[in-house]
Amino acid sequence: MTSMDIRSDQDTGFEAGPASDAKPRVVGIYGVSGCGKTFLLDQLKQTMDLDRFSFHDGSEMIAGLTPGGLESFQGMSKEDQLMYRQRAIDEIGAHSFDSQKVGVVAGHAMLWSEVEGKALPIYTQNDLDVFTHILYLDVPSDVVAKRRLDDTRKDRPILTAAQLDDWKNQEKNLLRGLSRNHGILFSTLQHPIQMDKMAAMLNNFKTYSEGLNRSLAQDELDKGMKIGGSIVLAMDADRTLAAEDTGSLFWTAASKKWPSVAADTLKTLFSGPLRYSHTAFRQAALLYEEITNDQDFEEICRDVASQVSMYPEIISFLHFMAEHGNVDIVVITSGLGLVWKNVLETQGLSKAVTIIGGGRIKNSFVVTAAVKAQLVGYLRVTHSRYIWAFGDSPLDLPMLNKADRAVVVVGEKLTRSKSMDAELKVAINDHGLEPVQVVLPDTALPRHVTHRITLTDSGSISDILGDRRLVTQPRVVHATDTSATKLLATRMRNASLAGPELREAHRRVGHHLATGYVADIIGLEQRPIQHVLGSETRGYQLQHEKKTTIVALMRGGEPMAFGVNDAFPHAMLVHAKDPGHVKTHHLAGQLTLILVDSVINTGKAIVDFIGYIRNNVHATIHIVVVAGVVQAKCVTGPDGGTLVQQLASFARVHIVALRISETSFVGSGQTDTGNRLFNTTHLA
Repeated sequence: MTSMDIRSDQDTGFEAGPASDAKPRVVGIYGVSGCGKTFLLDQLKQTMDLDRFSFHDGSEMIAGLTPGGLESFQGMSKEDQLMYRQRAIDEIGAHSFDSQKVGVVAGHAMLWSEVEGKALPIYTQNDLDVFTHILYLDVPSDVVAKRRLDDTRKDRPILTAAQLDDWKNQEKNLLRGLSRNHGILFSTLQHPIQMDKMAAMLNNFKTYSEGLNRSLAQDELDKGMKIGGSIVLAMDADRTLAAEDTGSLFWTAASKKWPSVAADTLKTLFSGPLRYSHTAFRQAALLYEEITNDQDFEEICRDVASQVSMYPEIISFLHFMAEHGNVDIVVITSGLGLVWKNVLETQGLSKAVTIIGGGRIKNSFVVTAAVKAQLVGYLRVTHSRYIWAFGDSPLDLPMLNKADRAVVVVGEKLTRSKSMDAELKVAINDHGLEPVQVVLPDTALPRHVTHRITLTDSGSISDILGDRRLVTQPRVVHATDTSATKLLATRMRNASLAGPELREAHRRVGHHLATGYVADIIGLEQRPIQHVLGSETRGYQLQHEKKTTIVALMRGGEPMAFGVNDAFPHAMLVHAKDPGHVKTHHLAGQLTLILVDSVINTGKAIVDFIGYIRNNVHATIHIVVVAGVVQAKCVTGPDGGTLVQQLASFARVHIVALRISETSFVGSGQTDTGNRLFNTTHLA
């Protein structure tokens, strides 16, 4: 799942922690004396809806309750001061309860003691019982020091910026820890305080509830559902679609950008008293809000996405299923939805996959284990879908339990969930879960699950689709009428050319089709190159070029295959005379297969190869057939052509040809293409 998977094997902690929906919302505004709390409170009074919010200055509340006001209060014993502080916050809480308004209170958790020369705590237990949210004004200490000196209305001790810094850091750390221990949402607001952001957060605190959270997640899910589909693949993201934990990567990147940010921020949160409660996920959203603005957040999400390598088996599987009109794919992640949107966009899957994920407070909802389960249940009951759920950690178990079929994704032992084995055993033995497992890569150590499926296996694909078979015509691209084709075909058809000269003509055709057509079909990815001026610049290569296998159909396809390989030099090249020559290890971990032949006359060899590969080697890999000449009856006509019809049951197939020929001609002897290419016509 994510860096959140850090609890002990004995404790799931799914929804532990205090719930605040039933409590009146009371927001504490904290910060060292002179940071601008009173000014901010006055601004909020003028801009916020007073029918929904009430604003209170803590010192004024205490003064109003204490006989003799603040002067009398300051002369009291610590016990009496404590009593009036408690009464003040209790009255604010009662007022919020009775009025159903959000109470916003400016106050202190610590005050400077001139006697002891340091800040001392003055918060009460009642504060911790009443507050649901705390916002801390994190104003630079030199700014606060100047404000205190310039403010002649209040008698404050003169403190250095260093002393104010110590006070601020102590108070901030104290409140952050107390908040997590008492289920209070905590966030800092950086200087200069943005009133629109402050107002947006307060409005969110007012309207938010777990019920609203569920509704927002459901609404987002509904937007992505196809009409008429019957199967849904509901998939976790981190450590399910890829081995990486994007939450950990995000905070590592943030810590490099801002040294004051801890790389283990999420780990600290979810290993603390809030565990994996709804409050904890809301706190995580506030943490993202706390350290980033829109631009920073999007920039880091893009950076993190660039570090994610999806499992190739998952990529092929999702592309294959995306072509099936009867299948919806939804990623439901407790991690950052924007990261996974970027990852899937890079893989060409963003339009095919609905993403339900978390983010900052402004993203509106959070995704907990309970939300995942609720969404899967909603799909089953409301949408009447058959659900295959995929997950890797205990946070996914409620979702797996709700699904029709549960798939546990098992990664390498060093990176996968440490607590899943024990939790999974309980789910199987005590709750009747009957999962299958997918092991990625297939060399990883499996978990103790009886049944195992492989996402590249035709039997597993049939099990998922049932009797809902995919019928889709292969896409045919050709360059018959272009000037380049006329020039290239002239040398291929020239009877006076044979041996090396003809092979070179075929190689050039292979290179032309690869760069001009195959690259458009598969796509490109950036790579750094050295510019002639000495600097590094941006270059391109075939997308997932190292995960591409070129198969030369022997012998006629070899010269063109060399040309394709020239264009894609990092691709694997395999020679095959018969389909059985393409072995599992040639396609293991690969994303694209390019079959190359010089001439397709009846299409039988191509059908045999693709059928064998789909049924015996790799059921979902993208297949691109590259040929110099394709006979017209194979790919044209009212029904699409004989070859197109025969390949209709195989998804993710493209055919790229230099030209389509109306002439039906089967070479033999001295006219056979293979004999001409290798100067063996005299042996025919």
